[in-house]
Amino acid sequence: MSDAEAIRAQVSTFRTRIDELRTEIAKSIVGNRTVVDGVITCMLAGGHALLEGVPGLGKTMLVRTLAETLSLTFSRIQFTPDLMPADILGTTVIDDTQATGKVFDFRKGPIFANIVLADEVNRATPKTQSALLEAMQEHRVSVGKRTFVLDEPFVVLATQNPLEMEGTYPLPEAQLDRFFFKLHVPFPGRDDLHEILDRTTGPGIEKRRAVVGREEILQMQELVRKVPVARHVQDYAVRLIQATHPEGPDAPDLAARFVRYGSSPRGAQAILLAAKIRALFEGRFAASVDDVRAAAHPALRHRILLNFEGEAEGIKTDQVVDAILKTLPEAKSEAAAPAAVPRAN
Repeated sequence: MSDAEAIRAQVSTFRTRIDELRTEIAKSIVGNRTVVDGVITCMLAGGHALLEGVPGLGKTMLVRTLAETLSLTFSRIQFTPDLMPADILGTTVIDDTQATGKVFDFRKGPIFANIVLADEVNRATPKTQSALLEAMQEHRVSVGKRTFVLDEPFVVLATQNPLEMEGTYPLPEAQLDRFFFKLHVPFPGRDDLHEILDRTTGPGIEKRRAVVGREEILQMQELVRKVPVARHVQDYAVRLIQATHPEGPDAPDLAARFVRYGSSPRGAQAILLAAKIRALFEGRFAASVDDVRAAAHPALRHRILLNFEGEAEGIKTDQVVDAILKTLPEAKSEAAAPAAVPRAN
């Protein structure tokens, strides 16, 4: 088998397995294909997702369903104001059952799982929220003088309610930047509501089964990294990130007026990886500009900081991204070369 045939076979298998995963998730989650694909994308990219939506839209159910269909270890952390970092990371206790006498033993916390649900993450204090920072970025946990490497894959899926902000602690920009995607969970439409009622008020919900194993997920993550990106596609992503900054060369008027600070380089990394995954979803082994555009909103909406005027005017970061995508040319036109100056004899 040639290299090209082997790649086509890998891409075909990737797409088939993702379709099976979507089908299994759909047994519990009605609609929300964009959110489901967004969560799967974060997992395949080795990133984390922040799910925002009002209570009762199935955010927790989606995360639990994903863990069950992937045959991965799962833990849920309910964030509350009295939650402490040790409740997440674990704590050292004195074990007096050993034959050698009393010894210090570290008991691992719920962060030691493949998929971690941080439910209502903005209800815990900043001290507790910061316990996630090292785990999310480095995939390891430091406790005292010891460092523990987390098992792969490792994905944090955090939820927050955008309505009840009283008594909450908004996530700082440094922590928001560590989320690969920020996904908005919308209210279901009329047909989806009928389907939800039929499933949840009837005889029972169809059982889910694990369709993708841990080793296969790791192989999928390796394949994502191998997807090529043409230079002009990567340049479009770079110019897209630059346009989120008010002083950027391609920044639209909306960004120049209402944005205080644009995306970090992590935004460009998220966009390119998501573009590669979207290409694989569609059976292609090369990312396109359309793939980059499709990843722009979930990758950038939490990485753009509005200034005071933008917040006062009620501007949304999605509006800024829309303006950039509308005005940013697909190809950067090169400046015309200066005319040659005749040399004196």
